[in-house]
Amino acid sequence: MLILGIETATPQVSVAIGGHEGVIGLFEIARGRRHAETLMPAIDFLCTQTDIEIGEISVVAVDIGPGLFTGMRVGLAAAKALAQALRIPMIGLSSLDLLAFPHRQSDRVVVPVVDARKGEVFYAMYRQVPGGLQQVAAPRVAGVDELVADLLARSQEVLCVGDGALRYRDEICDGYRCEFADEASPSAGPLVQLAHAKALREEWAQPADIHPLYLRAPDAEINWSTRAAAGGTP
Repeated sequence: MLILGIETATPQVSVAIGGHEGVIGLFEIARGRRHAETLMPAIDFLCTQTDIEIGEISVVAVDIGPGLFTGMRVGLAAAKALAQALRIPMIGLSSLDLLAFPHRQSDRVVVPVVDARKGEVFYAMYRQVPGGLQQVAAPRVAGVDELVADLLARSQEVLCVGDGALRYRDEICDGYRCEFADEASPSAGPLVQLAHAKALREEWAQPADIHPLYLRAPDAEINWSTRAAAGGTP
């Protein structure tokens, strides 16, 4: 069983192919949010380098967010189009899961933090359990001060990871002492690994059943709502 992983919910475009032997190939590039122009050539390049035909793919896995609205839409659209064309199922996973997974051996509470812009972050919390990680706080969007308050309420050793953690490192450290990992973006490598475990349990879905995890309304929708509340005319 071969799985194609697509991750575009952040400024980075990341694609990977893997199976029971782990990740076979991984390609990542950051080109200033040019996700639409970069994604399909990246998939073609990866298939060429791994000597794998696209028709050999059994499952398409995709990062459903939270993250950048446009990037998420590009990745989801491409993943659904491929799955429909190949008539294969899909698996959707959160960008927060992907950031936490590489730290599954940590004895700290793992807190992936994605920059949501506008002074806010997307985050969740995980802890080590036999066989991997368990989510102990559901994904949410909040200000950095609310994140710090959440950490203080738990009073546990914490490992923060993600571009949001790195961007607001000083603010977080001012309120709560914790460790920081170097990763800024989720990767399609962990996406393929997590998706493979789900695929073995047949925990997949059809393309129509895969939806983005926004946590916050898109900026355009927020702007129109603000205008309407102020008495503006669409």
